[in-house]
Parts: sequence; C-alpha cells; structure tokens
Amino acid sequence: MPAVSRRKLRLCTCLLPSYYWPQPIEAVLVPDNDGHRKRVLPPVYLLFSLITIFLLHFLIPAGEIAAYPWNLLGLLPLLLGIALNLIADAAFKREQTTVKPFEQSSALVVTGVFRISRHPMYLGMVLILLGVAILLGSVTPLFIVAIFGVLLELVFVRAEERMLEEQFGATWLAYKKRVRKWC
Repeated sequence: MPAVSRRKLRLCTCLLPSYYWPQPIEAVLVPDNDGHRKRVLPPVYLLFSLITIFLLHFLIPAGEIAAYPWNLLGLLPLLLGIALNLIADAAFKREQTTVKPFEQSSALVVTGVFRISRHPMYLGMVLILLGVAILLGSVTPLFIVAIFGVLLELVFVRAEERMLEEQFGATWLAYKKRVRKWC
C-alpha cells in the first residue's frame, strides 16, 4: 500500500471501536492462515455501507420514510448502536480477549450487553446504519442496511460461532441456548 498519512486513515473514529483506530489501514486487514490473502474486517464493511447509503440517498432518493422533524428519531438507533459497540469493546478489553473476527478468543464474554445479544457489536453496526438511513429520510438507504446485516451473518457470524463452539464446547452451547443471536 502506498504511504498515506495517518491522519487520512483515521476514519469514523466515533463510530468504530477503539481497537481499530488510529491504526493504519493495514491493521484492519487480517492475513488468512495461508498468509497471502487479506480479510476485510467489519468496520471496513460499515464504512463502505455508510458511503453507499449517502450515495444512494443523494443520487437515487426514492420515497420518503421520515420528514423533518420525525427523521431525527434516527438519532436513537444511531446512538444506541455507537453505545453497543463501545460497551462491547470495553467488555472484550476487560476480559482481555480479542475482538477481531477469525482470531482465537481467550475468554467467552457472556455478561453485560452479551446477555442481550451474542453479537452486540454487529447489532450496533446495523443500528448505526439504520439510524443514518432514518436521519436521511429516504427509502433507498434501507436496502443497504438489510444487505449489511445479511453480509455480517454470512461472512462473520457463522464462522465466529463455529469457532466459539469448537473452543468452548458445552459452555458455548448453553450460552447459545440462553441468548439470541442478534437481539
């Protein structure tokens, strides 16, 4: 990757958990087991989705879901999503385990926001997108919110849950029975 200043790489720091920023963008890409390919992590998907939401809203603004002042209700899911990400990130740090997908966890976090959702950070990211879509007020951004949720499920959630089941066995299965995947 060409040399780029750290300032240009500090993107959406208020929306993304602290473990990603202010690191260079290379830190967001995780090498696969073979060491050759790179995996794009969830905050990059979030950033791409935010950009796409704004582009769709301004280039193809189909329909209106909420006019001013009702569109301001989008602040609720937006702020809740940010809070979920920050609280879950703090829980991972407290338990001294990794928050990055595809890395071996040293602990199974089941307290705090993890009593509500097995994947509160992903839920938070979906809420962030939903909040932004409502704030913008047009229908087209909602398609990106749905696609983003499906992508998280297919690319990250299923693999993470397999890894956690292999590592934590019966403890994971009991937790999985007790707590819903998303909310």
